[in-house]
Amino acid sequence: MTSSGVNPSSNSPTPDYTKLRQYLVTAVMQGLSVEDLAPDKRQKAIQDRLSDALIQAKINLSDSDRKYLLRYILDEITGYGPIQPFLDDPDVTEVMVNGPKKVYIEKKGRLERTNVVFEDNLHVLKIIDRIVSPLGRHIDADSPMVDARLPDGSRVNAVVPPCAIDGASLTIRKFRKEKLSIAQLIESGSLTPGIAEFLRACVLGRLNIIISGGTGSGKTTFLNVLSGFIPEEERIVTIEDAAELQLRQEHVVRLETKLPSVEGHGAVTIRELVRNSLRMRPDRIVIGECRGGEALDMLQAMNTGHDGSLTTIHANSPRDTLSRLETLVMMAGMDLPLKIVRQQISSAVDVVVQMSRLRDGARKITAVTEVAGMEGDVIVLTDIFKFNQTGVDADGKILGQHKSTGIRPLFGPRLEVAGYKLGADIFGVTAADMVMAHSKRK
Repeated sequence: MTSSGVNPSSNSPTPDYTKLRQYLVTAVMQGLSVEDLAPDKRQKAIQDRLSDALIQAKINLSDSDRKYLLRYILDEITGYGPIQPFLDDPDVTEVMVNGPKKVYIEKKGRLERTNVVFEDNLHVLKIIDRIVSPLGRHIDADSPMVDARLPDGSRVNAVVPPCAIDGASLTIRKFRKEKLSIAQLIESGSLTPGIAEFLRACVLGRLNIIISGGTGSGKTTFLNVLSGFIPEEERIVTIEDAAELQLRQEHVVRLETKLPSVEGHGAVTIRELVRNSLRMRPDRIVIGECRGGEALDMLQAMNTGHDGSLTTIHANSPRDTLSRLETLVMMAGMDLPLKIVRQQISSAVDVVVQMSRLRDGARKITAVTEVAGMEGDVIVLTDIFKFNQTGVDADGKILGQHKSTGIRPLFGPRLEVAGYKLGADIFGVTAADMVMAHSKRK
């Protein structure tokens, strides 16, 4: 039997080719226990078995087709199937499987549909099961949604039928192997040296900061960057649904939620972890994302001596952030008057950093806003820095610049007491030098 041109490029694989791949995967896996082999010996063992299978079936392939099939089979047996090349590509930040025949990726900030397909829905389910099973998670028609993470920390969400109507859905937010530095964010245009130095002073001055933004706007990435300013000698407790933060300080306690067992017992929520963290003598509490009743516990912690806390929240503007916080506090089940809730927020939160993913895929800080207290029943917000969009160039890139509003924050004296005086040079060259020097020290 002779086969040529079996490496699919822009089109889906033909039925005959699909059968060939299925046959070879089955033949190679028969009697092979990959887990028992050292990682450096797996490829050689699979390569030898593929050669034997091709000889036994009298299949002649070109060198390019043989190389492609070896890669495919390696990905099927030791990786995550057709999407493994995207997980290996450092420029791909997200992989989205919308059923077996539609696979999208985000690459360099832009969404694009790929020519990759799965064989069928069962193939997608097989890859999902390979991801969640080692974590003790389970997904089926009775429990059709699951959150998990890959060994490298990448965030995974899967939804299967009957909730996923067009076939199993899999979304993977990739984990950066190298933590971004503040200097890299400045170079990419996400913020200016002046904003960076201002926020560094806020972290060192133990202000409570909320990073706000939509999905994929870079909130967690920037939370990682800001946390890098926390002094080494402080004890930090991080609380997350799925561990993503990459703090480099030595004295860090990482806490993660726990899903209930199959019987529905043993769940540990973000709120329970926040409450428990208060008994752990934290200097800083860093919550990966605030999305429920833990908002009340977080605000109470901020108001009772646990200053310098950091968290993220889903919201599209600083004002929306406060409205979202009010809603989350109500979810705690406490029948508090709205004015009391707003007083809690205004006295606890000092700064809102608004992140946005622009139409061209760029992620930028679009506002740095002070929570300046209450006027009557309304929380007062004061923009310190804003990103002003001025247009779009011929390539679709957003044009604009970050500017200070000229308003100095009311918490300036607090920072001065802590030893961080914000002078006029915070918006000039000296600030850039200070940030770059700090970045090199980190």
